[in-house]
Amino acid sequence: MIDVAFLGTHVRAADTAVVIDVLRATSTITLALASGYERVLVAGSIDEARALRADDRVLAGEVRCARAPGFDLGNSPEETLEPRGSELVLTTTNGAPAIIGSAEVAGEVFAASLLNLEAVAAQVAGGDVLLVCAGTDGHVSIEDVYLAGRLSALLEGERSDGAQVAEAVAAAYPTALQALQASRGAIGLRREGLEADIAFCAQESIVDAVPRLARTVDGVAILELAPKAAAVSES
Repeated sequence: MIDVAFLGTHVRAADTAVVIDVLRATSTITLALASGYERVLVAGSIDEARALRADDRVLAGEVRCARAPGFDLGNSPEETLEPRGSELVLTTTNGAPAIIGSAEVAGEVFAASLLNLEAVAAQVAGGDVLLVCAGTDGHVSIEDVYLAGRLSALLEGERSDGAQVAEAVAAAYPTALQALQASRGAIGLRREGLEADIAFCAQESIVDAVPRLARTVDGVAILELAPKAAAVSES
């Protein structure tokens, strides 16, 4: 069964959870691992992220879209193109809690973005699949539902009503960029002068990296690259 949780707080137990925060956490995580970071440590708060500071770790995070005070990076995917350490520590308003919450209840957790859309679709092996939309400040967000619908359409299996709703939302937008530009999440990015992130995150399948939950330590979700999807698709 393919199902959708329209907010990160609606996560439930599932064989597989695919967390979606297009603007911007899962896009940043995807690009960071594709660019050479060995792992991404997802922390639930600014203070928890600061406590993880160490040599060869880079702190990234945002507060209301802007870079968190004292952090090395914000939450713009392009900032991770040149790794500045082996590990990225990331905390964000919406995506981080959705990932941590999914890690607590799902058998396997992946992070999806438009940047790795096809790779994620190839990686998910069926069963009870929950597409988890992070949302924006407690509200359902168009961009996350859009991607959930795109993913649902690519996966095999029966669809819940929620999955069918997400597919209908995806079908309503001719392009990914139009969906992202229409979203609540885009408003804050424009306010902070980060509109370039919207266009960047709208790119489709430019990397084959699929972030996968490796383990959770003291409430911190640690994501690493999943094995290449070819091994899954050929089975």
